[in-house]
Amino acid sequence: MKSAKKEVTCYTNRELSWLQFNERVLNEAGNAGVPLAERLTFAAIFQSNLDEFFMVRVGTLMMQMNSKNDIRENKTGMTSEEQVSAILKQVVVLEKKKAKIYEQLMGELEPHGIRIINFNKLSNEEGKLLEQYFDAHIAPFLSPMIIGKQQPFPFLENRQLFAIILLTSQKGKKKTGIVPCSNSVFKRLIEIPTRPGCFMLSEELILHFAPKLYPKYSIREKAIMRVTRNADIDASEMYDEDMDYRSIMELMIKQRNRLNPVRVELSRTINSKAKKELSQFLEIGLNHIINVETPLDLSFVYALQNHLREKTELFYPKRSPQLSPSLNNKEKILAQVEKKDVLLSYPYESMKPFLKMLQEAAEDESVVSIKMTLYRVAERSKVIDALVEAAENGKEVVVLVELRARFDEANNIEMSHRLEDAGCRILYGLGEYKVHSKLCLITRANQDGYSYITQIGTGNYNEKTSRLYTDLSFITANPEIGAEAAKVFTVLQQGEVMEETAHLLVAPKCLQNKVAALMDDEIAKVQNGGEGYIGIKVNSLTDKVLIDKLIEASKAGVRIELIVRGICCLKPGIKGLTENITIISIVGRFLEHSRIYRFGTGEEEKIYIASADFMTRNTTKRVEVAVPLWDEKIKKRVREMFDIMMKDTEKGKLLDAQGNYNDRGKEDAEKLNSQELFYQQAYDSRIEDSSEL
Repeated sequence: MKSAKKEVTCYTNRELSWLQFNERVLNEAGNAGVPLAERLTFAAIFQSNLDEFFMVRVGTLMMQMNSKNDIRENKTGMTSEEQVSAILKQVVVLEKKKAKIYEQLMGELEPHGIRIINFNKLSNEEGKLLEQYFDAHIAPFLSPMIIGKQQPFPFLENRQLFAIILLTSQKGKKKTGIVPCSNSVFKRLIEIPTRPGCFMLSEELILHFAPKLYPKYSIREKAIMRVTRNADIDASEMYDEDMDYRSIMELMIKQRNRLNPVRVELSRTINSKAKKELSQFLEIGLNHIINVETPLDLSFVYALQNHLREKTELFYPKRSPQLSPSLNNKEKILAQVEKKDVLLSYPYESMKPFLKMLQEAAEDESVVSIKMTLYRVAERSKVIDALVEAAENGKEVVVLVELRARFDEANNIEMSHRLEDAGCRILYGLGEYKVHSKLCLITRANQDGYSYITQIGTGNYNEKTSRLYTDLSFITANPEIGAEAAKVFTVLQQGEVMEETAHLLVAPKCLQNKVAALMDDEIAKVQNGGEGYIGIKVNSLTDKVLIDKLIEASKAGVRIELIVRGICCLKPGIKGLTENITIISIVGRFLEHSRIYRFGTGEEEKIYIASADFMTRNTTKRVEVAVPLWDEKIKKRVREMFDIMMKDTEKGKLLDAQGNYNDRGKEDAEKLNSQELFYQQAYDSRIEDSSEL
């Protein structure tokens, strides 16, 4: 009897796809073509990304495992337990890869005078000097504990370092000691006095001198330990009708720090009995306790970089955002935007024109109101400064602050207090829908009534990330776009969402369906003997409705190009299904963050920029806005940028039908780094960002 033929699937599990993305980040740490000091950054980013993944995604899956309603993943059919098991298996592989790359990095740092060493590499004299340092600067601030009846197992804070010390008393009783190692009082990176550029980590010093902390015990085993806790907490579960939403969010932040562990990392192997006891103490499965061969917290590499600053060849060449060539610094931005549409491309072009426009609006007597949606802003934000000034100048300022921007909640709460104190009207999201759109509306009074200036972007109003993330910011005085943006704000202020739009695509009710309809138009073109084309650039692709529509379009013969930086649940190149789809991922110096939707070619081409990824959460659970580009010069520019990115041979990786990412082109082929090219183009325009803008 023949075995049943295995069904061909076009889908990839989202969690495993995310791990592939993070591996591409790790690969940059091992890429000899990246400057050495920058490779340290990629290693640290890989780790912080993985931390957040465990806190959010694995945390969610573990809660689903423990619930009675475990839902299978809608594309691959995997249960939560199957997904967690697959994740943990792959993480072990990635940790081994990280260890090899870390060792390689440390080796390459040595010729530049930087070394991280262990105690056994020290001379007796150096050992004594470090012992004196430990006694004077570290030991006084440590709180060593012994677990027992009087001292239950302590709460281990999220992502903090602890030493676990397995002890034996003089009477032969086995005990466990815990020493908190994360302390802002003492340095983590300790320079050896006799060897400039030679460092030891404070936790290694604590481990070495553990006998001094437990003088009445002998030490059997010892290791550094780090716990990652679930951070996925639903604010709606904490609802109290007597509390305002901001207070609920403040309570949620406090409670999040106390959630269950989802991962334990150990710097050394401990015996199976002790490991089992640790799993019982922390109420976590043994397979969630992972041995890690690198330092458990790689954030110290940023301090290492400070010792390398004079060696500029070890860093990326310095780049400064340039003033957009479509603007000049002699005329007010508001006046220039009234004459023509403007597109800013970050980080290649400066955010300053937008900031200056906000400042002008705050001071302009004709401006009657400024309305904005805010998701993540810089800690010392000029955007907030301008809104505060506008309110103080008597203008109506309405700000929709999304307090649930994950891990930015505290900053958003503080910022909302400041805006409110200045007289701004503050709205806090829409209950079940997060407001993720990047929308700003300036309303001016004139002799004809009112006019609008609208800004719609792909990224946050954040001066810091505008220099690190690639984003697009579109500014227009078009009255139709302005009127529709005004309607969006009116609906949001009423606690509702847009049910229908004429021009903008606005999730959660009229983005997914309209994008699908635009794809249907391309299918119809092919069916009528014409050419169909879909080009999409997003951070992630998980929405099954849109994935299935892309598969349908591919089967119909539509040519499809996708640039998906992160999670991609679709496999291209499968005969009869996705053979007309090409997918690349770009991971480089800057975080690819812009979203572009293209439909059709030639005169019929439609191009949008958007805040929304093609993820179910974006298309059905968030307020997102996409804006059509009508100006032919701007359309041409965005089209050319997209085409250049599709040809990126240096940082672009090609996804194959097996779900693997591969280098592109032959070794002797001409190299193309899209990010470098875009910056060079900005420099060639050569309007310096050193003006008063």
